[in-house]
Amino acid sequence: MSLYQDVIIAGFGGQGVMLIGNLLAYAGMEHGLNVTYIPVYGPEMRGGTANCTVVVSDDAIGSPIIRSPKSLIIMNRPSLDKFQPQLVDGGVLVVNSSLVDPALADASRVRLVPVACNEIADGLGNTRMANMVALGAFIEATGVLPLSVVEESLSHVIAKHYSHLIPQNAEALRAGANAAKG
Repeated sequence: MSLYQDVIIAGFGGQGVMLIGNLLAYAGMEHGLNVTYIPVYGPEMRGGTANCTVVVSDDAIGSPIIRSPKSLIIMNRPSLDKFQPQLVDGGVLVVNSSLVDPALADASRVRLVPVACNEIADGLGNTRMANMVALGAFIEATGVLPLSVVEESLSHVIAKHYSHLIPQNAEALRAGANAAKG
């Protein structure tokens, strides 16, 4: 059976949406898969909206444009409002329940994975790692890649002067995966 997973990752600028999209794409390449990554920035950058689309497949990818995604990682309420209607029935919806009320998700139509990303990241000592918590939850919920491959790819997408934060980011990925389990 062939592997195909696409995701739209969305939130406010500054939440690390592009970083985790880039990390997912890089990890897919490292795992020998075909990937596409398309970043979309809002006009304000930090504080404005940001989203990216990532496709991971073991077959050739016909188009990087996704109209009806199989999954979403939603970091804020405006992103839920914008992208939830596009999610396919039965799709995976990872929601940062720290900023988005899970009751707003259409759980009758999609597989809802609410994760308190900000609180979990706070507990790890750095709220800015909420994005890594969300990505870990997505990896666990979809099984698109082994979490270890994503962890190993951190050093390729995190700037060298922040390399001291790689162990914390790996811990945040694992915490998100654990939160999605149960």
